[in-house]
Amino acid sequence: MLFFHPMDFLIIIAFALSLWASFRVRGTFNKWSSVPVYSGMTGAQAARRMLDANGLYDVPVEAVRGTLTDHYDPTARVVRLSEHVYYESSISAVSVACHEVGHAIQHKVHYPMLVARHYMFPVVNFASGVAPLLILAGFLFQQIPWLLGLGIIFFAAAVAFQLVTLPVEFNASSRARDLMVSEGFISNQEERGVAKVLNAAALTYVAAALISVLELLKYIMIFTGRNNDD
Repeated sequence: MLFFHPMDFLIIIAFALSLWASFRVRGTFNKWSSVPVYSGMTGAQAARRMLDANGLYDVPVEAVRGTLTDHYDPTARVVRLSEHVYYESSISAVSVACHEVGHAIQHKVHYPMLVARHYMFPVVNFASGVAPLLILAGFLFQQIPWLLGLGIIFFAAAVAFQLVTLPVEFNASSRARDLMVSEGFISNQEERGVAKVLNAAALTYVAAALISVLELLKYIMIFTGRNNDD
């Protein structure tokens, strides 16, 4: 039961979807990185203008090393963009930059799901580290059934965090697309490319959440199966 379970078939399929999503987001990003945005703005300029348009004058935009390392840090209240996104003037760069600004806007308006994720983070940070150890111990020491049960509870907290992340990411992308058009960062024709870049990125979050949900269901089925056998 430790090494194979019928749910593993679905988990393998979900894992394959996750790999495909990762390749797709890189491929889509690279494709639209070669397409210049008509406004001529770099990712950094677009982020700065969108922040200012929403009254976030005190939120800086910084360049960081790496590829697709872009993020908004709610603790430091700073938008960090990978160097390609920061300096490039392309559909991909502007799309990613404005998506991260979308998170900064969520922070400003206290978007409920972002607030929930913020409060969940300390617990989930602990739970995600402890859950694998408890689950492994539960498999190794089957005579102590509560180990697996406790591991499932901690793992469920981590899964809940991933599920809450989904609307946060989709909402940030939606805000970005609407503002990019209304502020004139992109033309109506360029919105198609923006949608492809943002949708490809969102798919990676969906695939990761799907894997976690399936793994959680697997552990629950194993746990309840053991109790029924007893």
